[in-house]
Amino acid sequence: MVPPTFRMDLCSSVRSLKTPSQTDMPRGHPEIYPLVLTTKTQEIFSCRVDEDMTDEQMYKLIKKEDILADLQNRAAVSDFHPVKKIVREYPGEELLLVYDKDFKYGLNFYLIGTEEGKENFLKVPEVPEEQEEVKEYVQEDVYVYKPPVSKPWVSLGSEKEIEEESVQETGKRVTYMISRKRSEFGAPVTFKDQNASSVKDAYIECTSYPEKNFILTQVEKDVGLQVIAEVKDTSTQTKWAFPKNATTQYYPREFSEEERNVITESKSFADFFNNVSTSVEIALQQNEIMNTFVDDWKNLAEEESTFGDKTDTHLKEFQSFTDLHSSMEKMITCISWHPTIYGLIVVSVAVRLSYEERVQNSAKLLLQPSLILFWSFSDPIHPQLMLESPDDIFCFEFCPSDPNIIAGGCINGQIVMWDITAHADRIENIKSGSSRSKKAALKPLFLLEPDSNKETMYIRHCAVSSIENGHRRVITDIHWLPDSFEINRMGSVFENRSGINCQLVTCSADCTICFWDIRPQKPVLTSAATAATAPTATAASIGANNANPQQPPVEKKKEESIDIPFDVPSTFLHLDLSWKPMSRLKLSKGDTSLDHCPTKLSLGEDPFLCKIQGTSSIHILLREKMLSQIKMVKTAEINPYQNLESGMANILKPIEDFCTKFFVGTEEGEVIYTDWKMERDSETGRFMAKKPVNLYTVHDGAVHTIQRSPFFNDIILTVGGWNVAIWKEEVMSGPLLQTCCAPKRYTAGHWSLTRPGVFYIGREDGYVDIWDLLEKTHEPSQSQNICITMITYIKPWTFSSKQQFIAIADYYGTLHILEIPWTLSHPSLNEVSSVSYYFEREVRHLEYVQQRKEIREQEKKDMALELVKKKTKIYQKTKEQMEAELKLEYESYLELEKSVLFSLGFSKVSEKKSYLDLP
Repeated sequence: MVPPTFRMDLCSSVRSLKTPSQTDMPRGHPEIYPLVLTTKTQEIFSCRVDEDMTDEQMYKLIKKEDILADLQNRAAVSDFHPVKKIVREYPGEELLLVYDKDFKYGLNFYLIGTEEGKENFLKVPEVPEEQEEVKEYVQEDVYVYKPPVSKPWVSLGSEKEIEEESVQETGKRVTYMISRKRSEFGAPVTFKDQNASSVKDAYIECTSYPEKNFILTQVEKDVGLQVIAEVKDTSTQTKWAFPKNATTQYYPREFSEEERNVITESKSFADFFNNVSTSVEIALQQNEIMNTFVDDWKNLAEEESTFGDKTDTHLKEFQSFTDLHSSMEKMITCISWHPTIYGLIVVSVAVRLSYEERVQNSAKLLLQPSLILFWSFSDPIHPQLMLESPDDIFCFEFCPSDPNIIAGGCINGQIVMWDITAHADRIENIKSGSSRSKKAALKPLFLLEPDSNKETMYIRHCAVSSIENGHRRVITDIHWLPDSFEINRMGSVFENRSGINCQLVTCSADCTICFWDIRPQKPVLTSAATAATAPTATAASIGANNANPQQPPVEKKKEESIDIPFDVPSTFLHLDLSWKPMSRLKLSKGDTSLDHCPTKLSLGEDPFLCKIQGTSSIHILLREKMLSQIKMVKTAEINPYQNLESGMANILKPIEDFCTKFFVGTEEGEVIYTDWKMERDSETGRFMAKKPVNLYTVHDGAVHTIQRSPFFNDIILTVGGWNVAIWKEEVMSGPLLQTCCAPKRYTAGHWSLTRPGVFYIGREDGYVDIWDLLEKTHEPSQSQNICITMITYIKPWTFSSKQQFIAIADYYGTLHILEIPWTLSHPSLNEVSSVSYYFEREVRHLEYVQQRKEIREQEKKDMALELVKKKTKIYQKTKEQMEAELKLEYESYLELEKSVLFSLGFSKVSEKKSYLDLP
């Protein structure tokens, strides 16, 4: 008898010998690959349904090179992406695409992936239905016996089913060994019956016990289900669909003169007014004191939604960006939202390699471009712009005066400048009468439709600093100095003569902090020492330079000899390859020859951390100024960065009582509060950096973030190692808040832009800790997982009063855009004052702790002085004191002697008393 599985395989093998036809091809055939072709793809390959593909023409031959070109242009968006490997390995030049009208294989099209299948499909003749009926009729009437022919067996997988159904030993066999003495072998054995109850200890009970080595796997389980009717609550409300206008006019019913006189003269009328007049007066007074139309429930609900509502507290994924071409094996090092264009975010990427790996793969790295990517919400796949740089960028910042100017710091220590004014129309859309704002008529970019045919534009840098005179190692932080002041080589502060941001400050891993000026430097005729002694000397040197206009600057001579490429603007051409820092600071470690290695710094208020609610007039003026400068450039007026020499002739006016101190974070986890002003060394006569005002070792790892609060300019957040600290400027006793060690290292952090007591901290395991100082101060309020790898940067941004976003970058090069919930974006009514009171309370606590330390130290000093005095008293005894002490010792000895003799019976009581009574 033939097994059923063998009969199944035999039938399947017989069917496989038949030639596959257009309508009789089995579902799931290995040669057929179902596809879904969108309308866009059908138009590209001219296979539109009901136009190119009809019932008469069900297939089309498509060239292999056309499909490969579509895969290269559209990448993962192409509809042929699931069969990319099949197309590349196809031996022929044309592939057969068939329209599946009846969805026989599940989708609207299918592709035949072999040449044999294509030939079988095309060569099968179409047989009319009448001929098929005749053939079937003939086969039914005439039966011809065909003896079976033995054929080789073709395996279709039945042997696997037989192996699965067969019984096999899964567990190990248990082996028992029974042994006895050799002398007992062959001894006679007799068996007899015995009553177990009559003999003591004759009954042996074999109790059951659980076997630890045996595990019973549950294969089947009985489950009972009960079907109930689906319950659904519905409600309706009648809608007045046909309103009609109706008017009614009436006349009031009035009393006659006689009735009025009767009522006013009645006693009940007078009693009523006497009883009600007091209540009416009280009600009128209450209406004057307080507003009776205030909705108290609405205000109470706002407070509850801020602190008590737990339904919407997590960050929601809004969008993510990944560059499929450039960001492979790259990480995001810095993030910055565009200051004026909403929905546009800029990131810098760098290769994930150590220093040794970079040296080994230096040849390959030269072939890969180092880029800054401009991402838009309208196109999550293709960047809008790509800024090229000579090496990987680790930090960059938009110019506050002109967002088309960008400065970045490279891993090789160079500073790179870009001017994207010529490409501003590509990334912004200025339209009058926009509904978002009357002053800032900028249309959000993510409301625009994506342009799939637009190619990504690469923009070259227009200037790069001198590699010999700049930093020696990677630049870790960069900032623009505010446009309200400028500094000279000695660190003295003056009024800004240009009126725009013209100076930069950078810190690097080579233990230096450099100040840069983007304006052309004229040759100095006087000595540097004379020019640095006083502001008047500096102004005199500038006047001397202006007095000699015939001598052309050195930078202008270089411009004449350099051929400017057509795609590179000449804004900062005078800085290219000759840009040097105007001053350099080194933070020394005291008496040793070593220096601190800075990683982050904070000079003052960040102009881009604006309070969008409109509570700060300074931020509003800053945004209006930036937008007005953009409009000036658009209307073909003079760009201030095209004529940087215009303000050089102005006389420098010093600014008195200006704070020149700033915070610096180091690679060793130290937070330094120092001064950028230089002082003259008394021994060498050179100008040297001042010693740090304070140095705190709080973090147990490199400091990754130093940032001032957008609400309190003197409150600073530092993140590094395994903890977080909050500082207050001018408070020298220590941090206001220092968290305990976290389970994972902290790698990034940022203040909330709308809530003064909230900040976000990124960890190396992909989690984000959200701290709320009004809720908890010893641990984060909540932690949320964002990705599976280390978070490298955090940057929030406010789009409107109802919608806020936070950008989080990870180590694998993915940029996550998350929407901040209502509870984390909308502050309570008194949150600013509450957080300010918390900081003041912590300051008082630090002062109290400092006072207690001083008291304890004074107490220790007093105790030490008392011990010294006691020792001196012991060594300074007089002769009478020593004789008195000897006499006391002798009397105690006599008492001891008599007591011992009396106890032994050698003396009497009277003798003892008389002896003791002796003088």
